[in-house]
Amino acid sequence: MRMRSCLLSLSVLATISFAADASAIQATRDMKVISSAGARAMADACSAWAVQNKQIVAMAILDWGGNLIESHAMEGAAMNSIDTALLKAKSALRWRRATSETNRIVRSGENLAPTFMNDFPQPGALPVIVNGQVIGAMGVSGADGEKCAQAAIDAVFKGQATASTK
Repeated sequence: MRMRSCLLSLSVLATISFAADASAIQATRDMKVISSAGARAMADACSAWAVQNKQIVAMAILDWGGNLIESHAMEGAAMNSIDTALLKAKSALRWRRATSETNRIVRSGENLAPTFMNDFPQPGALPVIVNGQVIGAMGVSGADGEKCAQAAIDAVFKGQATASTK
């Protein structure tokens, strides 16, 4: 009898404890997203950087879910440039790091997962990180892609974004 009342008390206590924990759980979260206007501004800033540095690039900008929200190829870009930029951006978004870093990890043998997950760990893409949240990625095909992407992120997010290449 005492054992039964002890078990009943413990189960009531556990239920109350679980209910208290459940009420403390945050059911939603606030999230930043790259707007269409922000993505267009990133493309314009990268293009301006490329012109200033006498380079021809193509770019793809993804939102946090991997959806393409902007792409652009400068005159003279190779036919596969936007496809390459998109693959790079997807890789940066998935691994949440510069694709040059993912490339280094793959080449060293530290992590080969990107190769069998059909990623494209070639330098040229950065995740866009604002207030510690990955809100998207920018892939750039041609020339100094990561420098172009960083210039675009710096220009559009003006200090809100974490330096992606560091």
